[in-house]
Amino acid sequence: MKRLWLLFAQTVTVLLAAWFVVLTLKPQWLDRGPDQATAPSTAVVREAPTTPSGASGTAPPGSLSAAVRKAAPAVVSINTSTTARHPAGNDPWFRFFFGDQGAQQQTGLGSGVIMSADGYVLTNNHVVESADEIEVVLTDARRTTAQVIGTDPESDLAVLKITLDQLPVMTLGSSDALQVGDQVLAIGNPFGVGQTVTSGIVSALGRNQLGINTFENFIQTDAAINPGNSGGALTDTQGNLLGINTAIYSRSGGSMGIGFAIPVSTARQVLDSIVQHGQVVRGWIGVEPGELTPELAQTFGVQPERGEDITGVIVTGVLNNGPAANAGIRPGDVIVQVDGQPVRTVSELLARIAALTPGQAAPFLVQRRGEQVQANVTPAQRPRPRGMQQR
Repeated sequence: MKRLWLLFAQTVTVLLAAWFVVLTLKPQWLDRGPDQATAPSTAVVREAPTTPSGASGTAPPGSLSAAVRKAAPAVVSINTSTTARHPAGNDPWFRFFFGDQGAQQQTGLGSGVIMSADGYVLTNNHVVESADEIEVVLTDARRTTAQVIGTDPESDLAVLKITLDQLPVMTLGSSDALQVGDQVLAIGNPFGVGQTVTSGIVSALGRNQLGINTFENFIQTDAAINPGNSGGALTDTQGNLLGINTAIYSRSGGSMGIGFAIPVSTARQVLDSIVQHGQVVRGWIGVEPGELTPELAQTFGVQPERGEDITGVIVTGVLNNGPAANAGIRPGDVIVQVDGQPVRTVSELLARIAALTPGQAAPFLVQRRGEQVQANVTPAQRPRPRGMQQR
């Protein structure tokens, strides 16, 4: 009996010692159940709610997701294909030495903007020029062929028509209210990777003399624009259309932070004119304008208004029996105003005249040898450039 008592006492002493050691060195072992004894330890973290941005009607501060959700569905991708033959493909000697080259398929890509629920799509003329087939791809993966309604190479715009139901439509903004420094978004399909959104600011307004189009009044932006963005949308931070992305300045072929967009005010005029008339109807008066330099102003006796600089565009040539000649405008005259609007540069004069309605007389304010002369000019319709095909 004494031996059993000693064995019991020793066993209890060993167990208490073990319990004391565990309590001191590994107290967490005593808090776990038998099923959790071998489970790895985990850190306790606090996670943010997983509600998607905008699902509760709000977005993180600074987010432009609401503008993208509004505008992006109305921006489409445009795929074009053209069948091209070698220029000398019909020459017997060429075929003798090089064989029949056959027709080669060339493809192109760009972007476009759905402007109306009945399927009118605005894009750049250079995107669809000479294309045999045009395919429009929406953000919801729907695909359809497009018909060219009309083109305007002088502004590098084109109008397409697609026939699909429940089309998303772009909301138009006001490019006339833009200011340098305003934040903008560029939406398109660069390099064919899929719809992409970039952001930046308005870097400059009224860019011209770039040699891109006949009528130039570009919005310059530093939002990244790359090949494939042509014809896509430039929007404000509310998702309203401000312009059609058209060109970039680049030495490498990629974005260098200088992109150009056609203002929506110009794009809307071209769209309406093409839909109504099949072509853009512009005014024309038959003059050859030139920039007014101080030397020319002195030569032709042009005097500035009191307290103002010399402004206007000098007429270097007048077409015989043209609208300007019939109204009495002569070479050496300086056009100061067109229909009450001031004129400072050649591009501004062209834009003012183009906006006139053919057959409707408009007042021109002209300086001639230091005197101001009022001339009422009845513009004709601007002739279509040579080489343009009627669509």
